[in-house]
Amino acid sequence: MSSSPDALAGTPPARAQDQRVLRLRTRIAISVFVLLAAALAVVPASTTNISFAFYLMLWVTLASAMNICVGFTGYLPFGYVVFYGVGSYATGICYKVLQWPMLPSLLVAGAVGVLVSLLFAPTLRLRGVYFGIVSLALATIMRLLISNLPQDFTGGSMGLILASANNPVHSYYAMLAVMAATLATVTWLSISPLGKALKAIRDDDAAAACIGIHVPNTRLKAWMLAALFPALAGGVEAWYTNVVDPEYAFHVLITAKSIIYAMAGGFGTILGPVIGTLALVGVDHLIWQKFPVLNLLLLGLVIVLLMLFLPRGIVGSLLKRYPNLRRYIA
Repeated sequence: MSSSPDALAGTPPARAQDQRVLRLRTRIAISVFVLLAAALAVVPASTTNISFAFYLMLWVTLASAMNICVGFTGYLPFGYVVFYGVGSYATGICYKVLQWPMLPSLLVAGAVGVLVSLLFAPTLRLRGVYFGIVSLALATIMRLLISNLPQDFTGGSMGLILASANNPVHSYYAMLAVMAATLATVTWLSISPLGKALKAIRDDDAAAACIGIHVPNTRLKAWMLAALFPALAGGVEAWYTNVVDPEYAFHVLITAKSIIYAMAGGFGTILGPVIGTLALVGVDHLIWQKFPVLNLLLLGLVIVLLMLFLPRGIVGSLLKRYPNLRRYIA
C-alpha cells in the first residue's frame, strides 16, 4: 500500500490549498490596511485641514467594529451608539472632572465600553429584530441617565467642554492608532479559532454547540471586542472636538452610518467595511461640496441605488459575480 506525502503528513491537498488561499488573502488585506494607514499618517504634514481624514478614520473604525457584531456573529445592534457615547463621556469626566491626563482617560473610555457590554450581555439571548430593538431602548435609557446625573459631574444637558485638551494633531494620530488596532483585530479574528467559531455560531448555533463550541461565552467575547473600539473612538473624537454633547454622543445616526458604511462594502469580509466607508464618505464629501442643499437627498439616493444593485455590498457582490476573487479578497 502506498501513501502520498500529503497523506503521511496528515494534511489533505484540499486543506493545504485552503491554507495557502487564506494566507494570501490575509497578506493582501494587511497590505491594503498598511497603505491606508501610511497615507493617512502623512496628512497632518501635508495640510492643515485634517478634519476629513480624521472623520474618515472614525467611520472606518466604527464600520469595522460593527462588522464584528454583524459579520461574525449575526447580531445587528440598533443601539450600538451606546458604546461610542459612554466612551465620550468617560473621557470627558476623567479629563475635565477628575483632572486625569488624556491617555489614561482614553484607556478608561475603552474599559467603560467593555463594562457596558457586559451589563448588556443578557440581551444576547435575544435574536433578530428583538435584539436590535432592545439594544436601541437601552442606549436611549443610558443617554437619559447620563443627562440627568449631577451637572457638576456630566455637565447635564449641556455636556462638557474640554477646551484645555485642544490638540488636533495628537488626537488625529490617536484616532489613527485606534483605527489600526481595529483593523488588526478584525484581520486576526478572520483567521483565528475564535473567528471560525463565531462564523459557525452565526450560520447555525445549534450545530456549533453540538461540535463543542460554548456559544454564550464565544458570543460574549465578540460583543466585548465590538464594544471596545467605538468607546475608544468616542473618547478620541471628544478630544478632537473638545466637546462632549449628550445629543451627539448618543445620536442614532452614528449607529445608522456605521451599519450603512459596513453594509455598503459587505458584512462578513475584512475589506468590505473599509471599502464601503471610503466610497460613501468620499461620495458624501463630493455631494456636500457641489450640492450642499440637496446633500441628504442625493446621498440617500446613492444608498438606495447601492442597496438595489449591490445588495451584498461592493465586495460581497464582486465575490458573488466573480467567485475566483475569493482567492484574493477576504
